[in-house]
Amino acid sequence: MDWSPHARALADRVTHPASRWRDAVAETPRHLLVPRWWAPGPYGWTVQDGPADPERWMRAAYCDRTLVTQMGPLHADHAGPGDRPRGRPTSSSTMPSLVLSMFGHARIRPGLDVLDVGTGTGYGAGLLTALLGDPRVTSVDVGGYLTRAAAERLDAAGLHPTIATVDATGPLPGTFDRIVATVSVRPIPASWLEALRPGGRLVTTVANTSLIVAADKTDDGGAVGQVARDWAMFMTTRSGADYPPGLAELIEVAGAAEGEQVSTARFPVLDVAESWEVRSMLEILAPGIEHDFAGGGGVRTAVMAHADGSWVRAEQVGHEPPVVHQGGPRRLWHLLDEVRDYWLQHGALPLYGANVRITPDGVIHLQRGRWKATIARSP
Repeated sequence: MDWSPHARALADRVTHPASRWRDAVAETPRHLLVPRWWAPGPYGWTVQDGPADPERWMRAAYCDRTLVTQMGPLHADHAGPGDRPRGRPTSSSTMPSLVLSMFGHARIRPGLDVLDVGTGTGYGAGLLTALLGDPRVTSVDVGGYLTRAAAERLDAAGLHPTIATVDATGPLPGTFDRIVATVSVRPIPASWLEALRPGGRLVTTVANTSLIVAADKTDDGGAVGQVARDWAMFMTTRSGADYPPGLAELIEVAGAAEGEQVSTARFPVLDVAESWEVRSMLEILAPGIEHDFAGGGGVRTAVMAHADGSWVRAEQVGHEPPVVHQGGPRRLWHLLDEVRDYWLQHGALPLYGANVRITPDGVIHLQRGRWKATIARSP
């Protein structure tokens, strides 16, 4: 099947005619990089085999959407038809328009050496190589199979960036003019600042937030910049084949327990995980909160849990005031109320457009007007 018309159609959708990325998108065979992927369905995730249905393969590969390729430790390349993986996505081919958005924030241009953090399927590295040339692009990922497969498939497409199996939070293989991450971190790894050349620029997202940080290296070894007036969310960096166990047990307890404090809420129940700006602000105030939400039959239930043992369950029937049950050392619902109070008082949250100062150890300092916050390593 001729994939070129599909790639050109994708380029038409995600670039403008004068974009330097237009030819790169039109000439990069995304389908070769994603022969199999996971698709969500009513009974869980199921593996999709591209070569078994070429027309569907072309539609999926050249659609502007993310294709999940690994769930937990199970890659779609190794899955059988009956496999139903549990856990969280651990690798993907990011939606092309989002990849290009991150490249735009990085101000990439020919002549620069670029580090792509989060190889995944290799699509981002492929686009970079198509624009900059093989010697200018290095891509890293923590998964050995991910990097091997991406390198082999890119090689078959005539693209030969340097691809290495590296924990990106540690030492990096070289120095670079640009570092662009399609994984999220908290704080900025100090090794990124060490690998960034004088005047270089890094672009990444903060873990569990939608905040895109774009910052230029300073003489003291840190960096300064801004939180973009844009948003994105990516998987967080990991050191193994899967993420550590989450707070599923505490969330289950919170779903039924009476709690030490029961009260009536001032605001309606909110699906915080889908309210990116609120979630981001809450993550800065209390990093590490996990969320669960259910809605149906006129009842909305939100659950939050933290590793320190704090939890909350808020239940709302129709338009009645929600009933809030809380337990543990902190009152998480009160923190959420603080965020919503700020929003109502100021008309917006102060995140997007905030000034950024990153110290050489990677700690992120935010400021917008009188508001200040520090993003360091999660407790």
